[in-house]
Amino acid sequence: MSADNQQERLDEKWIVGFVDGEGCFHVGINKQQKMSLGFQILPEFRVVQHQRDKKILFEFKKYFGFGKICKNHDDRKEFRVRGIKNLNSIVKFFKTHTLKTTKQKNFELFSKVIEIMNKNEHLTKKGFERIIKISSTMNRKSRILRDYMPNTQ
Repeated sequence: MSADNQQERLDEKWIVGFVDGEGCFHVGINKQQKMSLGFQILPEFRVVQHQRDKKILFEFKKYFGFGKICKNHDDRKEFRVRGIKNLNSIVKFFKTHTLKTTKQKNFELFSKVIEIMNKNEHLTKKGFERIIKISSTMNRKSRILRDYMPNTQ
């Protein structure tokens, strides 16, 4: 690999800094009547940029070797990772390369949700409620969380 190509590649410290500013660890909980508990748990990792800077999102996809580039809102695009196998790789990366801001706390909570899902405990009422409690302390609380567990603040 030439020196030019090495300089163009993202490195781990740069990724950590960028995600500290522009990344998000999110656990969506959606009503799904087909699911045994009536809800679907949808964890995802996202990095959002204005569409004029979408090239960097493709660099994230290239670095990790998975993920999807799609529309976020209006003139923004996102690099989005879903699926337990790929999210396990994201968790492994950020356990090795620690975030430097308060986003680290959201990551730690996110990784607990992934751990619960790896054990298939999210398919039980007890595991599902653990995820509800964990995700209610991350980012912003969703309407479904308020509806499912109205006493959580």
